[in-house]
Amino acid sequence: MATTKKITKKERFNELIAIVGDRTDLVEFLNHEIELLDKKASTKTQTKTQKENESFKELIVNVLRNGARPMTITDIQENDSTLATLSNQKISALLTQLKNDNVIVKVVDKKKAYFSISE
Repeated sequence: MATTKKITKKERFNELIAIVGDRTDLVEFLNHEIELLDKKASTKTQTKTQKENESFKELIVNVLRNGARPMTITDIQENDSTLATLSNQKISALLTQLKNDNVIVKVVDKKKAYFSISE
């Protein structure tokens, strides 16, 4: 099943600019709206939980980097006392984020997931 990319407001405003190119009043309005979107996007800050998750991700990457072989979630927890306090589900979610960012690689062997640093 193919996924379709969601069109952003900024992309729609740019399409409208192309359509109404000769109307300077509309072009100025649309450019102003794009500036507001850019300003809003630049002021977003991470929440406390997101900041904590970033430090947990760094720990996970360090554990995987120091490991001689691909590791399971349990292996990762056994190699770091801080990560041992987190639930398997939490670490799984963080690993999924790292995988989506192409930082790590997930390999499934006999229904068991193994993680390693991507090259």
